[in-house]
Amino acid sequence: MKRINFPKRYLIVILTFICTSVCYVERVGFSIAYTVAADAAGINQSSKGKILSTFYYGYACSQVPGGWAAQKIGGRKVLLLSFVLWSMTCALVPLDPSRVLTLVIARLLVGVAQGFIFPSIHTVLAQWVPPHEKSRSVSLTTSGMYLGAAAGMLFLPSLVKYKGPQSVFLAEAALGAMWSVLWFVYATDPPRSEHPKATAAGFGESMLPIIGGQKYKVENGGNSIRSSKIPWKRIFFSLPVWAIVVNNFTFHYALYVLMNWLPTYFELGLQLSLQEMGSSKMVPYLNMFIFSNIGGMLADHFVTKRIFSVTNTRKFLNTIGFLVASLALIAIPVFRTSDGAVLCSSVALGFLALGRAGFAVNHMDIAPRYAGIVMGVSNTAGTLAGIIGVDLSGKLLEAAKSIDSDLSSPESWRMVFFIPGLLCILSSFVFLLFSTGERIFD
Repeated sequence: MKRINFPKRYLIVILTFICTSVCYVERVGFSIAYTVAADAAGINQSSKGKILSTFYYGYACSQVPGGWAAQKIGGRKVLLLSFVLWSMTCALVPLDPSRVLTLVIARLLVGVAQGFIFPSIHTVLAQWVPPHEKSRSVSLTTSGMYLGAAAGMLFLPSLVKYKGPQSVFLAEAALGAMWSVLWFVYATDPPRSEHPKATAAGFGESMLPIIGGQKYKVENGGNSIRSSKIPWKRIFFSLPVWAIVVNNFTFHYALYVLMNWLPTYFELGLQLSLQEMGSSKMVPYLNMFIFSNIGGMLADHFVTKRIFSVTNTRKFLNTIGFLVASLALIAIPVFRTSDGAVLCSSVALGFLALGRAGFAVNHMDIAPRYAGIVMGVSNTAGTLAGIIGVDLSGKLLEAAKSIDSDLSSPESWRMVFFIPGLLCILSSFVFLLFSTGERIFD
């Protein structure tokens, strides 16, 4: 019987997909569990926004250090340490809205730990994934975020109802521990035999961490020295990098506002119970999962079949995704039924995920060797969007509450969704003007 040869890079991609899924189960889970506990304790919307946004302060602080650590130590090791840290924090911290300082410290720790994860993932994928599989591999990995969010929205409200908010923390810690064991056992750095043309293609062994200067053999014989110096100045002053940064900010502003406030919109804006909504509340995130993978497959198809250049592929998918998402976001408060709200949020999140095949994969186009670094820089902007968007939305709702005491009118929510809609339009034009699919960093 012939043995099926399953390439190791596929296993790495599957494990990173599970990794992002578990991370987003944690994020959605905290939002759901804390909202229930805070509402029961009579916490106001502005105070809820501050606690919900605390995670992103820690997350922002560790993005660039995460890219640096992954570059110097190795994404595989940093990823494992990050997962162990946030899982232990979830296991040990009590969910008590009255213990504000404890919650703030815990969310900062979880944010710092998870901030190392995505730069590390991009470093690992840049090592393992060949160029013709780049878009779909990154899209599959990041689509795990949305499947995790969908699973969290489907199962965790019932867990809170029957076992209490604290049970969510324990479930998340268990998932984190299980993934850590899988990664420890099965993840490795890529041997050169996996990618015999690694140096020319910009992935494989040539992407592994380097201490000082290191000699290695090249295809045509002889030795070459690869400098470990990171071109920080060129990265920070590069317009294509800033195109990614702006779109990462907008994507995460919209995503985090919906992730953190959509449960409140269903409960208070539409007077619906999350438990009674059944599986419909997970549809927006499931749509993200589907559209993210569609975007990745389309991007690889356009590039490999030479339908578009890499640059035009990124611009096309980014523009379509963000412009459709902007219309859907602005339309959310117009619909006053659960079906309408689910439809609009599903379209918004789905097309935002499609747009990731534009800006999010672009890190590996322009800087394959420094993918983790560039990802850290752009994800810092995305994290700042979480801080600003989640907190600002809480303030907007608290201000609206003085007019509409129960937040049930569409006017109370209009600005919450209009701001990310407008940002989507503006950032899509920035990407059209300044992005490129060409490699600009050696």
